[in-house]
Amino acid sequence: MTVYAIAQLKMTDRATYDRYQARFFEVFRKFNGRLLAADEQPRVLEGTWPHDKLVMMSFPDEAAFLAFSSSPDYEEISRDRKAGAQATVLLVKGFAPAG
Repeated sequence: MTVYAIAQLKMTDRATYDRYQARFFEVFRKFNGRLLAADEQPRVLEGTWPHDKLVMMSFPDEAAFLAFSSSPDYEEISRDRKAGAQATVLLVKGFAPAG
């Protein structure tokens, strides 16, 4: 079942985060993921949103996401993401209607 990874980011060190972002695709493209959205100015329709960026990705299944997120290549570059931004990251299961 398709899963979606949603990251909400609050920048703490933009230069460090940008270093992560510059290397992201060279790692990401190895794992069958799709980048669905990366928006630094999402339109807030209801409530408050105290973040600076939202990223949405899809993967064929949870195993594919875990292969990406725990890979040595991603672990190496994610040090810059963690140093450059506070993040809330969600993994959400896709919806499969019954029937």
